[in-house]
Amino acid sequence: MAAPNFFSSASPKFKSVRVATNWEIIGGAPLSLSLSLSSLVARIDFELYLILELGRGSKPLLTSAMAKEYPASPKAQQLQESKKQRLTYILVVSALCVAFYVLGAWQNTTVPKPAASSAITKVGCDPAAVGQSSAVPSFGSASQESLDFEAHHQLSLDDTDAEAAVQPFPACPLNFSEYTPCEDRKRGRRFERAMLVYRERHCPSKDEEIRCLIPAPPKYRTPFKWPQSRDFAWFNNIPHKELSIEKAVQNWIQVDGQRFRFPGGGTMFPRGADAYIDDIGKLISLTDGKIRTAIDTGCGVASWGAYLLKRNILAMSFAPRDTHEAQVQFALERGVPAIIGVMGKQRLPYPSRSFDMAHCSRCLIPWHEFDGIYLAEVDRILRPGGYWILSGPPINWKTHYKGWERTKEDLKEEQDNIEDVARSLCWNKVVEKGDLSIWQKPKNHLECANIKKKYKTPHICKSDNPDAAWYKQMEACVTPLPEVSNQGEIAGGALERWPQRAFAVPPRVKRGMIPGIDASKFEEDKKLWEKRVAYYKRTLPIADGRYRNVMDMNANLGGFAASLVKYPVWVMNVVPVNSDRDTLGAIYERGFIGTYQDWCEAFSTYPRTYDLLHADNLFSIYQDRCDITNILLEMDRILRPEGTAIIRDTVDVLTKVQAIAKRMRWESRILDHEDGPFNPEKVLVAVKTYWTADESEQH
Repeated sequence: MAAPNFFSSASPKFKSVRVATNWEIIGGAPLSLSLSLSSLVARIDFELYLILELGRGSKPLLTSAMAKEYPASPKAQQLQESKKQRLTYILVVSALCVAFYVLGAWQNTTVPKPAASSAITKVGCDPAAVGQSSAVPSFGSASQESLDFEAHHQLSLDDTDAEAAVQPFPACPLNFSEYTPCEDRKRGRRFERAMLVYRERHCPSKDEEIRCLIPAPPKYRTPFKWPQSRDFAWFNNIPHKELSIEKAVQNWIQVDGQRFRFPGGGTMFPRGADAYIDDIGKLISLTDGKIRTAIDTGCGVASWGAYLLKRNILAMSFAPRDTHEAQVQFALERGVPAIIGVMGKQRLPYPSRSFDMAHCSRCLIPWHEFDGIYLAEVDRILRPGGYWILSGPPINWKTHYKGWERTKEDLKEEQDNIEDVARSLCWNKVVEKGDLSIWQKPKNHLECANIKKKYKTPHICKSDNPDAAWYKQMEACVTPLPEVSNQGEIAGGALERWPQRAFAVPPRVKRGMIPGIDASKFEEDKKLWEKRVAYYKRTLPIADGRYRNVMDMNANLGGFAASLVKYPVWVMNVVPVNSDRDTLGAIYERGFIGTYQDWCEAFSTYPRTYDLLHADNLFSIYQDRCDITNILLEMDRILRPEGTAIIRDTVDVLTKVQAIAKRMRWESRILDHEDGPFNPEKVLVAVKTYWTADESEQH
């Protein structure tokens, strides 16, 4: 006798029933599981049959090799009885299954809703996720509430927290329009004025943090595109006339109807920055590609940096938030790299050997005071063979002493002291001509030992990490250079000329100074970012001038910036201090600029200063360190209206980010990874919507 087919789904007694279950959610869509009722019954019948036959000590009839039994034998009669019992089992189990199915379907149409007056409300572990809508289909009618698969292990006595998690963030008052959290002048007054400590970074405590959206001023307009933005900005975007009055003679900035105009003037270059840079170019070469990165201390509106750009020199311009209202904001509105900063007691947030050239044009920094600590800091960040340029007091004091309202003796003494500090740092004075004086840092320190025998101060630094620069105190000491084998060798390694420098393996990588990164990994990273930027271009107008000021919030080796060099953008490469490895030095060796940053704090810039923010796995780094809501609110602060954010991370993280972004009036979309939908990493592209403060607040 052939074995019965217990797994057939073609039984005429039962129809196939499709039941949707929500055991898994993949990519936001339900995974449906189709179960055949007849197959279920047959499986149960099969198991009962095996139990019955084995319990009686007989062999189950499963194969065609089973022994034949004659109809009249006792064995055959026993088999007939077992068949009747099996049929009874089938009918009973089938009837029960059908009955329970009908009962369940009837109950699903009348699911009671929870009482609205419930005193205790469950809230999710992550407040940001509470407001997310789930694409989970319901089992019953359209009126049934969808199932909730979120974790619920916290209790709240009311609905306040849950409601707050889904409500849009309110707009801050208009007087917060230029709010810089870590350079707030009111908070700064609590700190000492000596060495400008009160103008350094002092971030708000938890009870001082605000959770509202920084408004753009009424009538805010999209800034001019580069290169027109170098010379013009909209008055309503930065409604400050103070500099146009205070610096009128020096041609910093002029009001021209509804626009600001930047003639390119400066305190020490009334003929314009372009002519001033030409004067520098007559003393040292600026066009052969050897000088690429520069730093401007006390930059004003960054005209020096603005006019260096056409010479392929990228300057990091910085100035404090002081009485010269919004000077860094003007610089960034022009599309020129700049950051709020000051030379106080803390190191500048850059690694050692970063800049090819440093500049001070009447920057009012007392270079000769405090045992030469400020020049020692310039020495730390200046590359071997780099230049320091000084114009303004006391240079050319014989010509300007009356205009500076200082005595000849006073100015001469100041210059002599600066010359002594420079010599004690082993610098060589290259030239002094007119209002310019230029020094050069040595290529290595082989000869410096002899010089230090004469100059006991500043001493050689004993710190083992000259790149440590985040909230690190300055030292009045000479930062030692890497060792070399001969006098002509450049300490730390020579660099290619620009633009080859951008794609050559950085010396820090060649020397194995970055854990886990070698030349082959560097080349892989280069190709990876070329591929990723090509993918971004399918969605974003990167090449048409829509973006100018770009920030890479987790820059790694600077591959994103390198892939953008052909476009009219500049990139602020940020290396989080919480990263596993410090790559900022290698980024500077590639000819790009950047800074250290802890994203649990605010960035040192004004609101609305960047067009495009890029965050590669940033939130995975910080989600266990601080509230990612604060990071996103900071991104909203520094992003211009209608600016774009690209955020790469896992789906779980991006889902949380997207929920918070919606509360910030951002429009967002999650895209597949460039390698396809099966990669767990995704890309969220978000656009900050245009909105401004109410005009009535101005009055």
